[in-house]
Formats: sequence, C-alpha cells, structure tokens
Amino acid sequence: MTKLYLFQNIVLGTKNLLLHKLRSFLTMLGMVFGVASVIAMLSIGEGASAKAMEDIRKLGSTNIIVNSMKPIEEEGSQNQTGGRGRASIYGLLYEDVDRVLNTFDAVTAVVPVKSLRKEGRLGDKALDLRLVGTAPEWFDLVQRPLIAGRTMTTRDNEDFGNVVVLTEYGARRVLATKNTIGQSLRLGGEYFEVIGIVESEGTASGDIQSLDENVDAYIPISVAKSCFGDMVTIRSTGSYQREIVELHQMIVSVRTNDEVEGTAKALESMLERFHTKKDFNMSVPLTLLRQAEATKRTFNIVLGSIAAISLLVGGIGIMNIMLASVTERTREIGVRRAIGARRAQIILQFLIETVVLSVAGGLVGIVIGFAIPWGVTYFAGMPTIVTMTSLVMSAGISVAVGIVFGLYPAIRAANLDPITALRHE
Repeated sequence: MTKLYLFQNIVLGTKNLLLHKLRSFLTMLGMVFGVASVIAMLSIGEGASAKAMEDIRKLGSTNIIVNSMKPIEEEGSQNQTGGRGRASIYGLLYEDVDRVLNTFDAVTAVVPVKSLRKEGRLGDKALDLRLVGTAPEWFDLVQRPLIAGRTMTTRDNEDFGNVVVLTEYGARRVLATKNTIGQSLRLGGEYFEVIGIVESEGTASGDIQSLDENVDAYIPISVAKSCFGDMVTIRSTGSYQREIVELHQMIVSVRTNDEVEGTAKALESMLERFHTKKDFNMSVPLTLLRQAEATKRTFNIVLGSIAAISLLVGGIGIMNIMLASVTERTREIGVRRAIGARRAQIILQFLIETVVLSVAGGLVGIVIGFAIPWGVTYFAGMPTIVTMTSLVMSAGISVAVGIVFGLYPAIRAANLDPITALRHE
C-alpha cells in the first residue's frame, strides 16, 4: 500500500511539473549545469593529476636523480667577461658513480648520463642531434618500449662499441625506419651502427628535469667519453663559452621505497663533502609523487567546491519556484486538507516534486558531464578521467539538494490553515 501511494505521488508530482513545462525546464537547468560542472571539473582535474603522477612514476619510485648544475657565481662571472676566458668546470664526476656504489648498501645500481650535441648524418640527411651517453642499465631503470632492433648491452659499453639507439623522435628527424637497423649514422667525425629504435618519453614533471626530453639517440657512455671528451663549446652572437662537465646526470636506484628518502639525504651529504661548490641538485620521484597525490586531493576539493556553488544556485532556484508553486496551489492544498489529508502527506507531495525536478536535472547533467570531458580529450588532447566517485557524488548531491531546498516550501504548504487556504483566490 505504501509503495502504491508513493508511486501515485510521484506520478502526481510529475504531472504538476509538466503543467508548467518551460518553468520546470528553466528551474531544472540550474541542477543540469551544476551536476555537469561537478563531473567535468573533477574529471579534468583527475586526468591532469593522473598524467603528472604517471610522468613521475615513469622515472621510478625507487630512483634518485642527481643533475649537474652550473653554480650561480660562475654564471655571473661569464656574463661579465662576455663568455670568454677559462673553461667553466662543474658538475658530477665519474668518480661520484664509484663512490655511491661503494658507500651505500641500499643502492643497487648507479647509471651515469652524459648529454651531447653533435651533427648527425644518415644518407643525405644532416641535422644537429641531441645525444645521451649512458650505461645499458639506463633502459632498465627508465623503461622505453623497443620498436625495432635492440638496446645497448654491457659488452657494447666495455668494448667501446660504436653503436647507437635512436629514439622514435630522433628516427623521425633523420627519416630512419626499421630497415635502418644495421646502417651507419655519422655523429661528429665518428660512424655508429644503428642497433635499435625505442619510443620517446619526454618528461619534465615538477622539479624533475629529465635529460630524456627530446633526445634523438643514445650511445654507450664509454664511447661518449673517449670520442667526444668532456669539453663543450657553446657559441652565441659575438661570444662563446667553454664548459667541462663529466656527467650531466646520475640515476641512483635504491633497493626499496622505504630506503629512498633516507638514502637521498645521505647521498646529498656525501656529495657535498666532495663538491666544494653547489654544482648539483637532487630530485626524488617518490617524494614528488607523494606531493602530487596530496596536491591532487586539494585540487579536487577546490574544484568540487567551485562546482558546488552551481548546485547551490540550482537549489535556490528550485526553492524559489516551489514557493511560488505553494502560493499558486493554496486553494488545492486547502481542499486536500479539508478532505482529510495530513500535514505529512502534503510535505511528501511537495518533496517528491522537488526531488523529481532535481533528479531529472541531475540525470541530464550526468549525460552532459560525460560529454564535456570527451570533448576536451577529443579536441584539446588533454587526458580526462570520469570517476565513479564523481558520478555517485553528483547523483547524491542532486537528491540532497531536492530534499534540502524543497523542505521549507513543503513545510510551509503543510502549515497553511485549511479554512484560510479554501478562501484563497
């Protein structure tokens, strides 16, 4: 009996709303845009956060990244002399790799990284290429899917093999294909055999500036040192700068996540003892990952709060229209009270109407909320993620808004004096 009575009230409430289609539609728009904005904003924020955290994860949660950095005082002195004079010597050393390996038991691998720029020539195509000299373990720590051929091996490094692994980005630049495997690529004055092509994954996340961004090719670190040396000449209009940097980056792999932050602090202290000037900086992906997760939670709260304002406006619109409806239907309320309807029944009738209005708006808003992230991903290329949490929250809020903002008009209708209501014109 109760279910039948409730169904009858829902049908009656829907009919009453359809008597004023345009007014009901305009009132419902507040809920539509409120729910849609909640889903859209949270999905865009979720997508952006997920992309940032994925970039950090790719660098390895058990890795510590140490980068060479030119001291500020040396930059100032070179600016004053126009870039001429003695070579600037700074940055990480080959000795640092051995020190780290021999000092810390928690460290499982240390990968040296050297950045170079050389003219590359494949057939008739000649370009200025960005090279990275590194050890074979680099491909294990910072994974890059293999497209063709193979990556470097320990033997390539030990035997000073003139081999090169192109990135997908570099292969496109020099017009290389899978058939290029085995051909010779000239780098500077040396010839290198192309042994593989890997996917490119440029990353610049938070405080981490990866030397893997826009790299064209990888060569063994031993060959980079013996063939090209450590001195780099940077030429600009009317001046030049000479720098001697042995290693531009060092990736330290630690045994477990629990040992990462402690090892990072000890590693920084050790390097400071052997480097008299501050010529390096350190990034810990695990720490940045935790910061990104905390930022994501704050970001979602902020976006959700902004979107909730739209729902609040929609709720106020519903309350306003229901108060007007109570005034219009005062005589109807009086008749129902006169023939025995209780206050609770009047309250239920008006609450059902507001809930129907808000739920209908919520359902339309969910559909639009799905469409907006899809459009953002399709047209802008930004990643978006629609979570079940945002859907459940939006649906729950739409029902809650209908109850909260419909309660006062419903109580006001129920408290009308039947005799006064019957006399209302």
